[in-house]
Amino acid sequence: MKILAIGRNYAEHIKELNNESSGEPVVFMKPDTALLKNNDPFYYPEFSQDIHFEVEILLKISKEGKYIQEKFAHKYYEEIGIGIDFTARDLQQKAKEKGLPWLLAKGFNGSAPISEFVSKDQFDMENLNFSLKLDGERRQEGNTSMMLFKFDYLVSYLSRYFTLKKGDIIFTGTPKGVGPIQKGNVLTAYIEDQKLLECEIK
Repeated sequence: MKILAIGRNYAEHIKELNNESSGEPVVFMKPDTALLKNNDPFYYPEFSQDIHFEVEILLKISKEGKYIQEKFAHKYYEEIGIGIDFTARDLQQKAKEKGLPWLLAKGFNGSAPISEFVSKDQFDMENLNFSLKLDGERRQEGNTSMMLFKFDYLVSYLSRYFTLKKGDIIFTGTPKGVGPIQKGNVLTAYIEDQKLLECEIK
């Protein structure tokens, strides 16, 4: 399986990081060793002093496809989840300044905590609320109506470049409100009012 991730998909998040919208999805990948499941704790690595949380809706690919037309893309994912894209912001900034890839900043061990996946049928995918709390305080709130690139477009777009396979996971972008984590923090993530993910920082 592979983890495909979308950057700069919410306008307010683009603004808060002083980035520019590219006019098309910004795509990066995480290795499978980035996955953190079952509410396992995240151990703060020694190579960074500025790791940020970014909460995102996840799509889980349910069957293989490539060159998928957007109008058929909804047939290629049946379940969604919520995840955190941990980002070593100090490493990312160094890479951006030199025009280099973000892999070290985005793909390190444990940088992708994910929830269990649930059926998308219980939700309005075009108007889906999700949020993240840090030590019980709400820090990020998003709604999928604010996405620059919608779910079906992303599936279609990615399938032009990568054969999507059953079990692949797509991180679909984060809203505004990202911020740093510290040892001892507890992050909790919600889709609508369902708490689906909890991650302690150690």
